[in-house]
Amino acid sequence: MSCIDTIQSYALRSIGIGERLLPRSDFTLCEQVTLIGSGMIWNIYFGVMALLLGFGFAIALAVGKASSNAIARKPAQWFIFIFRGSPLFIQFFFGYFLFLSLKSSFPFFAPFTAAWLGALIVLFCNTAAYSAEIFYGALLSIPKGDIEAADAYGLSGFSRFRRITLPTMLRLAWPAYTNEAIFLFHATALVFFSGFPAWQQRGDALYYASYFADKTFNPFVPYPILAGYFILLTLVVIGVFGFVNGRLNRHLPQNMKKKIRLRLNLIR
Repeated sequence: MSCIDTIQSYALRSIGIGERLLPRSDFTLCEQVTLIGSGMIWNIYFGVMALLLGFGFAIALAVGKASSNAIARKPAQWFIFIFRGSPLFIQFFFGYFLFLSLKSSFPFFAPFTAAWLGALIVLFCNTAAYSAEIFYGALLSIPKGDIEAADAYGLSGFSRFRRITLPTMLRLAWPAYTNEAIFLFHATALVFFSGFPAWQQRGDALYYASYFADKTFNPFVPYPILAGYFILLTLVVIGVFGFVNGRLNRHLPQNMKKKIRLRLNLIR
């Protein structure tokens, strides 16, 4: 089988399109690159969806935590504390067995035991908690002069939040939020190594990399390929978030613009 044939057979295998059977022996470099790249579709799906869904919820949590109303503040504080205080790997296990228990009593929860939905909910809650803490810190850092100027112009309530508080908060929080987004994409590699099973061997990139490492007894080929894919994905995230950061700070002088700096989270 040529490399072109391999790509046509396995490029979309992780989502059920193409060859159903995995190669069993005589693994080529093209097969490993193609199948690991196919698995990256799931990593991108989990990362993008969790970020999109968690962004708005994180802002709501941050506003709730900063609220003087205990009814809004306490639930936000506990949610953030629980999901920041427990390891993500444990959250995957707990989430899977929780949905599995609910499934036995309520058939409605059957889809939640699948990785595409159940693991996504866990990632959504986790990134929302971390992002909320970032946004909360940015809320506290908003210069009081900005709020006083808004009051002087007659802005109050939601209008002041939408036009003054929210843009300033995002501008201050965006570099740190970019690092959270990078970590989230890296954390998606844990999905199929937690409680959520890979249905019909439709796993993520790490699933296929581990498959080749187990079959060939040589981890020094599939895992560097996997690392290369994640490095490319990280560069894309930095580029996209850097563009947004530039838009958020387009009104500032060049010497006042905050640049995004990558900070590696070795331990979380």
